[in-house]
Amino acid sequence: MQFTKNTSKGKHVGVVKFLTKVVLVIFVFFLGVIILDKIEFPAPNKKIEKIIPNENFKTIK
Repeated sequence: MQFTKNTSKGKHVGVVKFLTKVVLVIFVFFLGVIILDKIEFPAPNKKIEKIIPNENFKTIK
C-alpha cells in the first residue's frame, strides 16, 4: 500500500478568503462615507425662485 500526500488546502480556505474580501470592501465603503461626512460643503446662498405665468397651466379633464 502506498501513501499519498494530500496537498489541497480544503474548501474552507476559499470561503475565508471570500469573506475577508467582502468585509474589507464594506469597511472601505463605510470609511469613505465617514470621510465624506466630515467634509463641510458650502450651502448655496442665492434663493432660486422662478415665477411661472398662469397661461402655461392647462386644465386636464
